[in-house]
Amino acid sequence: MFYFLFDYLKEHYGLPGVGVFQYISFRTSMAVILSLLITVVFGKNLIAKLQRLQVKETIRDLGLAGEKEKVGTPTMGGLIILSAIIIPTLLFAKFTNVYVILMLICTIWLGLIGFLDDYIKVFKNDKKGLAGKFKVLGQVILGIIVGATLYYNKNVVTGQFISPKEAVTLNVDTTSLKREVINGNTYYVRTQHSIKTTIPFVKSHEFNYEKLISWFCNDCNSLAWIIFIPIVIFIITAVSNGANITDGIDGLATGTSAIIGAVLGIFAYVSGNKVFSEYLNIMYIPHIGELLIFAGAFVGATVGFLWYNSFPAQIFMGDTGSLPLGGIIAAFAIMVRKELLIPILCGIFLVENLSVMMQVGVFKYRKRKYGLDYAKANRLFKMSPLHHHYQKSGYHESKIVTRFWIIGIMLAIICFITLKLR
Repeated sequence: MFYFLFDYLKEHYGLPGVGVFQYISFRTSMAVILSLLITVVFGKNLIAKLQRLQVKETIRDLGLAGEKEKVGTPTMGGLIILSAIIIPTLLFAKFTNVYVILMLICTIWLGLIGFLDDYIKVFKNDKKGLAGKFKVLGQVILGIIVGATLYYNKNVVTGQFISPKEAVTLNVDTTSLKREVINGNTYYVRTQHSIKTTIPFVKSHEFNYEKLISWFCNDCNSLAWIIFIPIVIFIITAVSNGANITDGIDGLATGTSAIIGAVLGIFAYVSGNKVFSEYLNIMYIPHIGELLIFAGAFVGATVGFLWYNSFPAQIFMGDTGSLPLGGIIAAFAIMVRKELLIPILCGIFLVENLSVMMQVGVFKYRKRKYGLDYAKANRLFKMSPLHHHYQKSGYHESKIVTRFWIIGIMLAIICFITLKLR
């Protein structure tokens, strides 16, 4: 909003100083500051209001240390996270940008699903909350929206730098291409609509999803959506649920999400910048840099929420926050063409998910082969998800959270290494 406002004032009235709003770095900084202020300043008021309304988390008796102290802690704190993401984004980003629009849709959509789940738990006294099939249905519909937009929208393009020598060799018609000097070299910049992605650690690191269906017939490019959209649905559903499972102890999901959001924001910036993308030899994605502002708001909101969510938590985010966090990360990664990095970048979410699946799978196997008593006495983990296993092992939850954050930072560094290590 401010971008268009101050651009108008500069163009028509020559107002000095407003040109600073043209810079993504400045608008991102403002988004971070505003999101931090929203969470820290208004978070206290939200906690007080939720306490008056008796919006309290239902604490199951799992025999974990510190459980009794958490009884009565307000939940649905995800409302403040969502506000701290949406408001700065609307104010400082170009809300006409297709990527920004999609991210706002993801935030609001999954926020509503999470809110409905928390509402049923709290006000309807139903511990199960929203039925799992309806959660998954909502995630699938969102996946279809995101996948179809990225597949069909003509504003979703990738750029290619072609040197004059390559243009001659490849017989490229350069009459309609823009000629630019980047890092001291002259290039023609060609943009095209595609569903390419990046393969980490590979020299020729671009992969087109159309190849997955090329074996079916000679000219099946128009049918690539059959492969692409289900992949988008799977990624959004998996990462969203992974973040939801990770949200089990104070500050774990919030801090982990902040680290991931910072990495994705940097990816968006370098991918949308001609100079950096050419220097790093990574995929150039025009207009994707605007997502840095969204990422700034996202990181500011999650870090600001830690003011009240770090141990001992004064408020829980609930599904209102955890479902959107995972969905935002998944959709963001797909848009910056880094979804194949998700197993590394979101390694914490992945391990938490796998620990639950392995626990259930091994228990069922041992129950079938050796009987119920044996299966109960010989569980793979003392408790799942994995963070509860460490709690059962005697580790304090603040130590578990800190160590998970350190691992998250290490995984983030590995993701940065992929920019040059191929």
